Amino acid sequence: MRAIVAVIKDTFSLADLPLSERIAFVAFLVFVFIFPWIVHSSYPRAVMINFLLFAMYGLGWNLIGGYGGQVDLGQAKNVGFGAYATALMITWWGVPFWVTVPVGIFIAVAESLAVAYPMFRLRGHYFAIATLCVALVWQQLFLFWDWTGGARGVELPIKPTPNFTFMEFGTVGYHYFIFGLFTAQFLFMNWLRKSKLGYELQAVRDNEDAAASLGINVTWTKVKAYLITAAMGAVGGSFYAVYHLYIDPRCVMHIDLTILIAMTAMVGGAGSIWGPIIGAALLIPLDMYLAALLGGKGFYGIDFIIYALIIMVIAAREPRGIWGIIERIRRKRLIHAAGGQKST
Repeated sequence: MRAIVAVIKDTFSLADLPLSERIAFVAFLVFVFIFPWIVHSSYPRAVMINFLLFAMYGLGWNLIGGYGGQVDLGQAKNVGFGAYATALMITWWGVPFWVTVPVGIFIAVAESLAVAYPMFRLRGHYFAIATLCVALVWQQLFLFWDWTGGARGVELPIKPTPNFTFMEFGTVGYHYFIFGLFTAQFLFMNWLRKSKLGYELQAVRDNEDAAASLGINVTWTKVKAYLITAAMGAVGGSFYAVYHLYIDPRCVMHIDLTILIAMTAMVGGAGSIWGPIIGAALLIPLDMYLAALLGGKGFYGIDFIIYALIIMVIAAREPRGIWGIIERIRRKRLIHAAGGQKST
């Protein structure tokens, strides 16, 4: 019992983070918690929910793509597996949401395990292309299969009153549900990056041959990270289904979704715990507000150009993303402070 308590305590601990980051994270949690009570407009609330959802997606992708250094362009298929498992089981048989989530996770993990070993024989852009091809195949299958609803998609039944069993609430209810999922996933990822698997992944990312010489099973290490990433994507997909009450292959399995998930981590700072959160905080509101502002005035496509330019500027300025810029500024301040102390 003590061992279990110790593991749980270690999982939910932020002691390894600098004091400034712990304070910032607590302030961020407080802000998100009170957000529905200080902002009453429905659209900003929807933006916040989508931000938390994509921060979750980014945290999951960051494990294999950031800490593992494997550019996975197939995460959308795992989102789709979770979304379809939830939508179809609720629609067909009236299965509670809480039962459908483990089923979606199992499907995503089983499929990922089946394709992982052949794909991880590839490296670099060959691996990225392979993950993209697998995701595109699944998208086309779900687009033409009749039992998945095909291009028509799946529309979940609407309950007359808020329902905890099938996770149908108002906006505030969805906000706190995704807020809880996000917080749990952040704490889990903060623990995982310090675990044996986390250190092995970083060693594999830096030099696979050197990692293998140290006794690390390179392929199995990458496979484990790939499976965990798949499970996290499926959880997000299940939430997406009950939040929107409608899914189709274009919204939960499209290549655009895969790219946006990867970009949240890469723009924010892949390989850092804060990168996906920073990236989602920039890209998701920017995407939604630009589309609403410019698209509504007839400037179709301008929002995508502005969106792309911002991404290119950040990528050109600092390949490690926004968090890399923050760390560079922090190092300069430390060096300057150290120099000032020496001069005195």
